[in-house]
Amino acid sequence: MTNEPQFRPVYKSLNKPLTIWGVERRLFFLAVIMGGATFNFFASLLSGVVMFAALWVFGRWATGTDPQVLRIVLNSSRFRAQYDPTRWQPWTVVIGRRRHGASQPDR
Repeated sequence: MTNEPQFRPVYKSLNKPLTIWGVERRLFFLAVIMGGATFNFFASLLSGVVMFAALWVFGRWATGTDPQVLRIVLNSSRFRAQYDPTRWQPWTVVIGRRRHGASQPDR
C-alpha cells in the first residue's frame, strides 16, 4: 500500500445550491407564496409586492450566509440539544505534588 494521496475530481455544480434569482429555491417559493397570500388578504398589489421583496431580500441574505439555513432551522426542533448550559456544574480540580525522591513506575 502506498502513501501517495489519491485525487478525485469534485465538480463545482455538486456543491452549489439550486437558486432562483440568487435565492435558494425553497426560500424563493416561500417568498412567492407569502407575497401572493398577502396580496389576497389585503387586496392590494403593493402589499404583495412589498412582502415578496422583503422576503426575497431576506432569502438572498440567507443564501449568501448559509444555503442550508432553512434545513437547519426546520430540523432543529426534531433533535434534542447535546449540551445544556443551564445544567452546568463546575468541576473540581485537584493538583497533586510529587515528593522528592519518590520513584516513578516503569512504563
